[in-house]
Amino acid sequence: MNSTSNINELRTSLELLKKAGKTIGLVPTMGNLHDGHINLVKESLEKNDYTVVSIFVNPLQFNPNEDLETYPRTIEEDKEKLLACGCDFLFIPTTQEFYPETLYPHTQVKVPGLSDILCGLERPGHFEGVCTVVTKLLNIVHPDNAYFGLKDYQQYLIVKKMTKDLMIDTRIVGLEIVRDSDGLALSSRNGFLSDHELQKARQIYHSLQKTAKRIYLSEAKFQDLEKLAHQELLDAGLTPEYFVIRNSESLKSATPEDPNLIILVAARLGSVRLIDNIRISLADHEAIE
Repeated sequence: MNSTSNINELRTSLELLKKAGKTIGLVPTMGNLHDGHINLVKESLEKNDYTVVSIFVNPLQFNPNEDLETYPRTIEEDKEKLLACGCDFLFIPTTQEFYPETLYPHTQVKVPGLSDILCGLERPGHFEGVCTVVTKLLNIVHPDNAYFGLKDYQQYLIVKKMTKDLMIDTRIVGLEIVRDSDGLALSSRNGFLSDHELQKARQIYHSLQKTAKRIYLSEAKFQDLEKLAHQELLDAGLTPEYFVIRNSESLKSATPEDPNLIILVAARLGSVRLIDNIRISLADHEAIE
């Protein structure tokens, strides 16, 4: 595995491969890799001639009171996992390499509308930071395909729209959520939770499942189902930021006429923020997880 923190070095290597007609896959990460990340890497390895994994804890997407300093950094363990699955390139830029002059003010990329709701409302500026760093990575790597996990579904839609609007010639691929045996969506932040908190966190997926079933049974209006799930999370000891039923393509409030829905949740356990979702199709009564 070729590992570098130098942008020009990576570009030179990849340009030679592109000239030879090879396809490139990119998996952008912030490190602390788990099975969800490795699933993205394996998909890229299968579908492309070469795969680049980036590890960069991007300060531009963290707000002042968030966990930038404590975000888990496990670079040696990450390298071992990537070597084991056959990754071709590891790109680990420094903050100085990515933001050589200053972090603020810095040119930023914004996708209006989608970036201003849900997680964007709770974390102002977050998606501008994400879009900016993803644009940098796409400009450096010029991948044919870039892979994102659908746990961050709003992020996936935003990145897809960004690449379409800016005419970036990279296909954005979303892969399904990887869960533990009890249904908890894998996340680097799960490591901050105690065993007791992990049990509480599993209520998130249970509430998503119950709400999906209630939708299929037409038990109540969507707004009432949202309120019910919100209370269930409170009763389980979580602090929900939102629990909503939306159109899965636009993220606008859902109506019973929408054939494809997504149920999205963000909740806190102490200082740890967790997100999850379930997509459902009313046409065939199938949950897409």
